[in-house]
Amino acid sequence: MTRAPRIVVLAGGVGGSRFVLGVRAALRARGVDDTASALTVVVNTGDDLWLSGVRLQPDVDSITYALAGVNDTERGWGRQGDTERVNHELQEWGAGWPWFTLGDLDLGTHLARTGWLREGLTPTQVLERMSHRWPLGARLLPMTDSEVDTVVVLDDGTRLHFQEWWTRHRATLAPAAFENPGIAASTPAPGVVEAIADADAVLLAPSNPVVSIGPILAVPGVRDALRATSARVVGVSPIIGGKVVRGMADVCLAAIGVETSAAAVAALYGSRPDGGLLDTWLLAEEDDHLAAQVSDRGIGSLVRPLWMTDADRSAALGEAALAAAGV
Repeated sequence: MTRAPRIVVLAGGVGGSRFVLGVRAALRARGVDDTASALTVVVNTGDDLWLSGVRLQPDVDSITYALAGVNDTERGWGRQGDTERVNHELQEWGAGWPWFTLGDLDLGTHLARTGWLREGLTPTQVLERMSHRWPLGARLLPMTDSEVDTVVVLDDGTRLHFQEWWTRHRATLAPAAFENPGIAASTPAPGVVEAIADADAVLLAPSNPVVSIGPILAVPGVRDALRATSARVVGVSPIIGGKVVRGMADVCLAAIGVETSAAAVAALYGSRPDGGLLDTWLLAEEDDHLAAQVSDRGIGSLVRPLWMTDADRSAALGEAALAAAGV
């Protein structure tokens, strides 16, 4: 291949951020200087919300900050070295949510975004403008320009915004379902379907399959694009040794009747020959005994180290995913 490969990653959350960093590093190690032209990231916007009059996009910001090198790696979200003076003042006014922290630097991002949205820019155009601030080395696209926030429906019928269920209650309230009101009428953001169609490889990050990757796949047209692309579609398991790496994906999986195992998540995505999405699935070394189960479902299985505990391991995983896709 004389030109740089065209890579599309579907991602959200901390796991998605680390994986995108790894793929970018792997491309650079291959000598791809212009990774911004080679790497497109389709970002989950299902956990977006309005709070105190501003539009928050947690996954968009996490991935943007990570690529820019300004993310708080200890907390896993927000800006490095941020302060919370405005957040405390909002709480004194009884505004916002006392259990949801808005950092001062982070709030600057939200204010800029909200201003541009109110000027008439679309979320895609806003994200493009945001990308000009730092050399991200990737093109970021929201999954859709529509507002399709995630709602958690509890067993008793109570409906909560995903962020309240996740951040305030730490997923301790039993969910009966996850919904994205309006998503059936949404369309992929400009460039999403085209990027998938033109890709040499499509990678599903080890993000929460229910509330990070799930909303992206629920946007009408995205699944069809994945099934139709000539690129190999490679997924990376978010489950290692039968446990979630971070967050509460196990609770989300249980709510939709899926076991917390690498093989079960692969089955959730399904094999492309059978109308699903995956050509190949990367499992952790701790789950090598499940490789045959994955293969039996018509999905190629590869056992690789999946822990992204540092930059080198993230880059190694990025390279493993690229190699599995044949690029």
